Amino acid sequence: MEPSRRPRVLVVDDDAGIRDLLGDYLAKQGLETRTARDGREMDRQLQEFDPDLLVMDLMMPGEDGLSLTRRLKSEREIQVIMLSARGEDIDRIVGLEVGADDYLAKPFNPRELLARIRAVLRRGAAREEMPAPDKSAFGPFTLDLEAQSLFRDGEEVAITHAEFALLQIFVEHPNRVLTRDQIMDWLKGYERDPFDRSIDVRVT
Repeated sequence: MEPSRRPRVLVVDDDAGIRDLLGDYLAKQGLETRTARDGREMDRQLQEFDPDLLVMDLMMPGEDGLSLTRRLKSEREIQVIMLSARGEDIDRIVGLEVGADDYLAKPFNPRELLARIRAVLRRGAAREEMPAPDKSAFGPFTLDLEAQSLFRDGEEVAITHAEFALLQIFVEHPNRVLTRDQIMDWLKGYERDPFDRSIDVRVT
């Protein structure tokens, strides 16, 4: 994202009240904001609007938020915060597994969402500015950071986006004991939930 322009956010939610509320609120906070009610409208918006971050509802008619996030993450570099009326751990874990950068349960305070948006955008900008080797090798494994792929003796190993993010933390901090809190800070950032077990599941 160019430092001279406002961050761009696309809100995708089938609830018109939430779309209007977030569209107005985020615009007043200095974000260039557009909204879409479903995946089809999102695709139309993306043809002319290049957002830095999507606020994505989990449950929508047609293609749901998990499928949309998985598809977008495979096509472009973009940050996603997922929203769900069901605050269950399994939703949070699956959302992170398909590539969501953060997760917020409904109902939520718009100020908290704004703080999370800014935190996710800051983390993304920091990753862009941080010089790093393209590949890291350990034992028979090679982690290709640019392609976000893992190889063993030259053969690609299938891993999820969430597993890759965890491996990247390990290879960037070699020969160190990392605490659970450190890993959560690096993966989750702003106001992580101390009772969130998604990190534990991912490590397991």
